[in-house]
Amino acid sequence: MKRVFFLVTIFLSLQAISQQKEVTITLDPITENIYMLTGQGGNIGVFKNEKGLFIIDDQFARLSDKILTKLKTVSNQPVTMVMNTHFHGDHTGGNENMTNQGATIFAQSNVRSRMENRQKEKGEIALASLPVITFNEGLQLYFNEENIQAYHVHNAHTDGDSLIYFVNGNVLHMGDTFFNGRYPFIDLNSGGSIQGYIKASEKALLIINDGTKIIPGHGTLATKKDLETFLAMLKEITANVQKEIDAGKSESDIAGNESITATYDAKGYGSGFINSERIRKTIYASLSN
Repeated sequence: MKRVFFLVTIFLSLQAISQQKEVTITLDPITENIYMLTGQGGNIGVFKNEKGLFIIDDQFARLSDKILTKLKTVSNQPVTMVMNTHFHGDHTGGNENMTNQGATIFAQSNVRSRMENRQKEKGEIALASLPVITFNEGLQLYFNEENIQAYHVHNAHTDGDSLIYFVNGNVLHMGDTFFNGRYPFIDLNSGGSIQGYIKASEKALLIINDGTKIIPGHGTLATKKDLETFLAMLKEITANVQKEIDAGKSESDIAGNESITATYDAKGYGSGFINSERIRKTIYASLSN
């Protein structure tokens, strides 16, 4: 578990370092009223509607002005609603700035709890950054031309992950339960698990169809086929690690066994923040708990 904590510390440190770099904000249309915004941190979903702009996640606080400026190219209406897919700072860092602009923050209930507890640990309570509307298992939002469904998926990337589906637009935002073409970061210290991560992908595949466009937490816009490949990767590597555990192999044995992830290493899955050794260690730790 100490190694998992060290991994989380590295992840957060890299986030802090990356925030110092110059960032280009890109906004790509998916449908007439739904867009994907990329910058630094988690991909943002954008929905233009009669009430203003509904966005999914909001990256880092220092990027809020740039993000809001880019959103003006979509609509002069303000951001009125923000849905957080989970609590990590590269998805919720802009919450306070969005609240100060008049937005209402939504999230699964564990997101608020974890954000609040972290703030208490630091002795800095920022109420404006916290979700004010929370849900347990699901939420339905109705607009004139769109229905939005939020689904809580349990113990996947964290214990507060949500899948956000635009029914009419046929677009699914998966937050960090999907890293397109990369090995995922599974936050075991925050309730994440490989078993839950696999179930999250299976849940998503029950929601979508062949024409669905998928916004991943990180990576490029994806299709159902991309998600199916990602799920196959998770299952194959998990099965390989479990086989080694059953054979009595140690964490160090598994961490050093490149054959466990070789198929997907060759496809570039280990080129992101989570390399092949780290995903083997993470899955070992998850299966061993």
